[in-house]
Amino acid sequence: MVARPFRFGVSLLNVGSRSAWHSRVREAESLGYDVLQVPDHLGTAAPFPSLVSAAEVSNLRVGTYVLNGGIANPAYLARDVVDVHRLTNGRLELGLGTGYVEAEFAAYGVPFGTGGERLRKLEALLAGLRPLLAAEPDQPAPPIMLSGAGDKMLKLGGREADIFSFSIMAGLTPGMAPEEAFAERVAKLGDAAGDRDVELNLFVAAVGDAVEKVDLSIIRNASGLSDEQLVQLPGVLVGAPDEIADRLQRYREQWNVNYISVLEPHMAAFAEVIKHLR
Repeated sequence: MVARPFRFGVSLLNVGSRSAWHSRVREAESLGYDVLQVPDHLGTAAPFPSLVSAAEVSNLRVGTYVLNGGIANPAYLARDVVDVHRLTNGRLELGLGTGYVEAEFAAYGVPFGTGGERLRKLEALLAGLRPLLAAEPDQPAPPIMLSGAGDKMLKLGGREADIFSFSIMAGLTPGMAPEEAFAERVAKLGDAAGDRDVELNLFVAAVGDAVEKVDLSIIRNASGLSDEQLVQLPGVLVGAPDEIADRLQRYREQWNVNYISVLEPHMAAFAEVIKHLR
């Protein structure tokens, strides 16, 4: 199998003024990023208008990273997807997940439910969305990215996703080394995909040249792992830019992971890594 070329995405979190937003979008493009992504959380940027605005001042692809599928309605989502696809000249990547912040479900007046219930909502959303898009005169079909780490999400991703994004949790399995756990999840996705060619994305939670300079507090508290263990996670990149680049080259060779996404606070640091991978 011929390795896919690397792609790099960055998630910008807040819009601010129009001029400030456009300046940050242009900066992301100048630093070598390929995809401008916007997350879907209350208190951060509204994804779709932000992406349309970003596309007006750059040649970047634009993507949701990722929409909360637990509160989305197929008809309303189809309307937004169709017009954003058109207004960005087909540059939209539609990222979807199950949602995981209970307070956001409460704010929308939607029951949080169990993980299984949220996954079934996502499946229903996809089932309702696809025929609505196909019924449009131009039949827009933006690539769909699904994100997660659980076995059921991996199976859904194998069946339905054009792109699958492995969350930080993909490197966490009790009793297993982080890379072993990640490799197992990549294999499960591949088994579910069969002959389908799914692009693999890695969500990077932290980037830095030394452990003491990287804020690992959130994933430390969530995982209970030590900093020494956390830096072994595929989604935590610590080292000199060329060392991190070598690590990502290895990920692509071993697991076909070619699409890397970082959050805005790591945009400049990771840009130094991009220079070694172009």
